[in-house]
Amino acid sequence: MSKILDRINSPADLKELNIQELSTLCAEIREFLVDNVSKTGGHLAPNLGVVELTVALHYIFDTPSDKIVFDVGHQTYVNKILTGRKDKFDTLRQLDGLSGFPKPYESEFDVFNTGHSSTSISQAIGIAVANKLSGSPNYSIAVIGDGALTGGLAFEGLNNANIKDTNLIVVLNDNQMSIAQSVGGLSTYLSKIRSNTFYNTSKRDIKEMLKKFPLLGKPIHKIMHEIKTFFRTSLMPKGRMFEHFGFTYLGPIDGNNIEAITEFLERAKNVNKPVLLHIVTRKGMGYEYAEKNPNKFHGIGPFNKDTGETLKASSMSYSKRFGMTMCEEAEKNNKLIAITAAMPDGVGLCEFKQKYPDRFFDVGIAEGHATTFAGSLALQGYTPVFACYSTFLQRAYDEIIHDVALQNAHVIFAIDRAGIVGQDGETHQGLLDESYLNSIPNMTVMAPKDGNELDEMIKFAIRETGPIAIRYPRDGYTDEIKTRNNIRVEKGKAQVLKKGKDVTIIGYGKTVKKAEEVSTLLNQKGVHAEVINARFLKPFDNKTILDSIKKTKFVVTIEDAYLKGGIASNVQELIAKENDIKSLFLGYPDEFIKHGKTDEIEKIYKLDKESVFNSIVAMMPSKKTKKKTTKKEEA
Repeated sequence: MSKILDRINSPADLKELNIQELSTLCAEIREFLVDNVSKTGGHLAPNLGVVELTVALHYIFDTPSDKIVFDVGHQTYVNKILTGRKDKFDTLRQLDGLSGFPKPYESEFDVFNTGHSSTSISQAIGIAVANKLSGSPNYSIAVIGDGALTGGLAFEGLNNANIKDTNLIVVLNDNQMSIAQSVGGLSTYLSKIRSNTFYNTSKRDIKEMLKKFPLLGKPIHKIMHEIKTFFRTSLMPKGRMFEHFGFTYLGPIDGNNIEAITEFLERAKNVNKPVLLHIVTRKGMGYEYAEKNPNKFHGIGPFNKDTGETLKASSMSYSKRFGMTMCEEAEKNNKLIAITAAMPDGVGLCEFKQKYPDRFFDVGIAEGHATTFAGSLALQGYTPVFACYSTFLQRAYDEIIHDVALQNAHVIFAIDRAGIVGQDGETHQGLLDESYLNSIPNMTVMAPKDGNELDEMIKFAIRETGPIAIRYPRDGYTDEIKTRNNIRVEKGKAQVLKKGKDVTIIGYGKTVKKAEEVSTLLNQKGVHAEVINARFLKPFDNKTILDSIKKTKFVVTIEDAYLKGGIASNVQELIAKENDIKSLFLGYPDEFIKHGKTDEIEKIYKLDKESVFNSIVAMMPSKKTKKKTTKKEEA
């Protein structure tokens, strides 16, 4: 028997279906999602929760003329399935395959390159105003989660949304989650709306009573609907906050009920002012393991769909090592505080949260607030550590400068997922932190080459003063016990790992191991490389590094970041007045880096071990001996 999903190649095909068929389609989409994401990995739980919503949006609205902006964008798999891309789903998050986020180059149904939180309302307002100015009757719809609504930019958008005669609809997808459990006052406010006992029990009791009068049919159904509306509008605390922003509030609605969501989307279309439609969904809906553990299945690698178990056993990582060391240090130091922006599990702080709940703060998706909060704590004598993914720390750039560095506040930034992260692509690559932190006065910036050095850098950062950043990658974790006695970290001091006379190779963080591996290959060719672990981007160890370069007359830098503003820039400044120095600077060029596995991306940009080796060899002087000349030839 053929599936309804097989017949859906564009949103236009949805218009031919009735409500029952739409419900069946939703079940088929969930099955499709679990089957495909179990093979490729990806954001499963968020997409399972928005199946009915996405189907209803394309069913009710005339997309792509009506435009839907999905906040963050990790929940757009269903959108891709319905808009002609389901046959490419085996390429999801693979090199040159479908992105896990909206990409306008993929489809006209993808409105923005979204990947960060809290931007959708501002974007939707821009579309709505453009429609108004051009005389277009089309709708602009923002889909934002309750977690993303904690971001300051979302409130800036809400504050500016009350523009007359705009067809603007904000769909608040309330699943009580961001990546982890939603936190804060807004979460409490939405919870009160969801759980108003009198409203819910009254609605249920009235419905049961009316079932006793089946002959009255449609009139009773209409009365029931009016009574439900009365209780919703009169007895619930409802969305008064949103109404103060100028929205007509509708909700809360069961967002996993296709009939209910289509009905209210139709109603929202007929309100001649901005509408906020509050829907309640279940993250991971329809897949038992994702419902039980939505945090694990928020973003997951390949897994066994029958058991929910990941195919690759979890191992030690920089995030886990960071969390372990934080717990050890917190036991000795009651001034140590941990801060996260809605990602306690992702940054390795779950154990810290359990052991030291009074010194753990999850501020929600609010990196700017987290940074200013940390700066204030530091000035009161505490030692705050803000653990954040590199790509998300970008949102706190001004606060790092103004509220931390300018105050010379002792805040430690634990920058996770620094460098290439791979399959999440352009919006998530952690390539910019080196460049912008290197330019900020008072900052200390460093990177460990392995887990043991991460331990020492955390301890160093705690005992130091001023703002300090430690950047470490998602993958490539090593734990070299043999180096334990040779890793004491001194401020601004690099470490010479291997002596050589022909070339100086400088690694930083993750790339130190690669520098050592390349030196081994060079040695087999008779080329003796001096390998330096820079450790510090700022302050930079000018003396150690310049002494080595003057000796070898050839310097190579390898970094997992953009070339501009990082180690390469530091070395270029260092050798600017030196003569006869050859240089090879290896890193990422001035462009956004697409998605794909890390090793695939490194090969493309010639940053894999073999490519680095070949690039160095190509620049080495020829080892051939000069041909002896005869006296006749000399004459």
